[in-house]
Amino acid sequence: MTSLQQRLLLSVALALSSTCAIADDKSDDWQFSATIYGWFPDIGGQTSFPSGGSGTIDVDIGTILDHLKMTFQGKFEVHKGRWGAMTDLVYLDVGAAKSSTRNVEIGGVTLPATVNAALDFDLKSLFLTVAGSYRVVDASDAAVDFLIGARLASFEQTLDWEFTGSFGPVTPPPLTGSRETSVDQWDAIVGIKGRSLFGTEQNWAMSYHFDVGTGDSDLTWQAMLGVSYVFGWGDLGVAWRYLDYDVGSDGPIEDINFNGPALGATFRW
Repeated sequence: MTSLQQRLLLSVALALSSTCAIADDKSDDWQFSATIYGWFPDIGGQTSFPSGGSGTIDVDIGTILDHLKMTFQGKFEVHKGRWGAMTDLVYLDVGAAKSSTRNVEIGGVTLPATVNAALDFDLKSLFLTVAGSYRVVDASDAAVDFLIGARLASFEQTLDWEFTGSFGPVTPPPLTGSRETSVDQWDAIVGIKGRSLFGTEQNWAMSYHFDVGTGDSDLTWQAMLGVSYVFGWGDLGVAWRYLDYDVGSDGPIEDINFNGPALGATFRW
């Protein structure tokens, strides 16, 4: 091997070593992202309130709620190498007043046709997710993370009612009243999330998230699929998100689900 070949090989080896060192340093850099978004879901499910008389007042949530009073939603992520962590917070306050509604049962019995119900229903919901992550795919145009963590779901609901008319053989509750119930659920979750770039200049991104868990709830799961446009500072995109809780039959909320679009901006540094 000539001295020129040796020098060329040495130069290539030094270049490769430098490239690997830069790649290792880059992969070990701290990376952060913060997302501010608005999620506007339809809400469905079944809930019940002690009536103060015999049985409960059972409300079909999906046919009552139609008004968003207040919301706050945000997400924060950090990565170093293949390891990371995330937290996601959603707060929703929704409610509505319904006159002459039929979407209510007394002790599991359909409201008699001779009775009208006027309901004022409010539901405050808070979801806090915390999770650690491990990146199993780390390419220039794609990333996939496995997740393990926990989610808190807190529900606070208030019902004011007024019944008019004849109940017939059905044992009536107080004709007017107000009740408040609350539920706090902690569940362990596992899941997967990812992001893939596409387009001629890779300035579009598709993101997805799926997790499932149990604990205080019989079962909870959520799924999200979104698309965004990539800027130098981060992303601006839309998504569809579904979150479901099977809480159980021994509490005021048996099941509840949230399903709808979201719009948000993600800042990366």
